[in-house]
Amino acid sequence: VQLQASGGGLVQAGGSLRLSCVASGYTFSSYYVAWFRRSPGEEREFVAAISRNGGSTWYGDSVKGRFTISRDNAKNTVFLQMSSLKPEDTAVYSCVAAMYPSKMTLIQSYDYWGQGTLVTVSS
Repeated sequence: VQLQASGGGLVQAGGSLRLSCVASGYTFSSYYVAWFRRSPGEEREFVAAISRNGGSTWYGDSVKGRFTISRDNAKNTVFLQMSSLKPEDTAVYSCVAAMYPSKMTLIQSYDYWGQGTLVTVSS
């Protein structure tokens, strides 16, 4: 199972970015997928998660109303559309996956990790 995140970059405050997480090596539609982020000196933070068929989504309080998670199982890809970005959104964003996460917001619930992508939001 491999996950590869991409789409990070430098953006001004108020701007938008779309991250992608491409999966390989397993039946993608059998897994919940989530995004976590980590800023320097901070603990890892839950960003968003999506169910196997995309029918259910969960968001961290700090990104509700600004970020949208979605998936395209035909393309083995999960997206994170980020809008109204703030400097405090600056972090390395990583995607993770699990068949049966015990708690959606808990990083230990996930079995597979992808290499992160850096998002930098300038003020």
